Amino acid sequence: MAKKDACELPSPAPASGKTWLERITPLAKQINCLDVKRIADLCITEIPRLIGARLASLYILDEMSDILHLEKNNHPFLINNIVSLNQNPPSPMVAAIRSKELLIVDGQESLRGPKIDHTHRQFTKNYQSNSCIIAPLVCHGRVVGVLNLSDKAGGANFSADDIAIIELFRQLIGASIGNINLFEKTQRQAKTDGLTGMLNHRTFYETLEIELRRSQRYTSQVSIIMADVDNLKPINDNYGHRAGDMAIKQIARRISACIRQIDIAARYGGDEFAVILPNTSLEDATVVAERMVEMVKNTPMVWEGSRIALSISVGVGQYGAGGNPGEVTKETDQALYAAKQAGKGRVTVFQSVKAG
Repeated sequence: MAKKDACELPSPAPASGKTWLERITPLAKQINCLDVKRIADLCITEIPRLIGARLASLYILDEMSDILHLEKNNHPFLINNIVSLNQNPPSPMVAAIRSKELLIVDGQESLRGPKIDHTHRQFTKNYQSNSCIIAPLVCHGRVVGVLNLSDKAGGANFSADDIAIIELFRQLIGASIGNINLFEKTQRQAKTDGLTGMLNHRTFYETLEIELRRSQRYTSQVSIIMADVDNLKPINDNYGHRAGDMAIKQIARRISACIRQIDIAARYGGDEFAVILPNTSLEDATVVAERMVEMVKNTPMVWEGSRIALSISVGVGQYGAGGNPGEVTKETDQALYAAKQAGKGRVTVFQSVKAG
């Protein structure tokens, strides 16, 4: 059977008193949005109605881990919440994603798309028919997810019209999910530092304001840690600025490894970091700061065969409901400066008069 190009769509005949365009145009407009939950609802409810499919599932691909995450489904039985693309042999869904082609299955063999073995269809017994459509969702040549449709009404096979509709919608859905991914990436980039992945200076202050207001509401306190890289200039001078950047990245990772999930770390400046510790005592924050100093000190950076010692100086402060972001950072910065003056690689504590 000759394989048609994805753009060569047949012209389906009118159905249910409506032309093909009248059926799909309103749905296509709804799919063109930045709400993945809305898109998932349409994929599981409206699209199956167009082609008479009983069951549907939508997976979204995490490209970093090559893992599909189940977004929504209407199956009466359990299906996998996550699916790895590193299967060998691949399942039909994984095979379709690797090929980026629509996979049409009727009975035991693939009629269109990558060839599969019946023994790899682990959940066949759960369906009322042997026909299914596996539609990789593609945006700019990259797979962003997959839509699975099965159990054609009446036990029939999916028609050429059904296939044409899904060919069109998998491109539309892929484009919308790709736009969501791009939007979320842009939002993250606006809030984070490109080198370390931590929050940037502006977002740190926005977050600090939120935490100070929360501390006022719940009569709690917020501790702040500010850390500065010691002797970064000699690293830049002796090994180059790429080595200096690597030192900042590695120190950022070590700082992040010392804090809880509820704590918020930021790259405050060129070689300075800040950490917000909600609902944390001064004593506990000091313990965290000392752990940071020790971790950085005890794990030198290896750069082009050289072991480079790293060190940070740290200031710690604690603030109650009366503090404002400017005072909070200024006073903690004073403690940091005192740590620098006292010989670097150490922790100095500043207690605001507003604390307590």
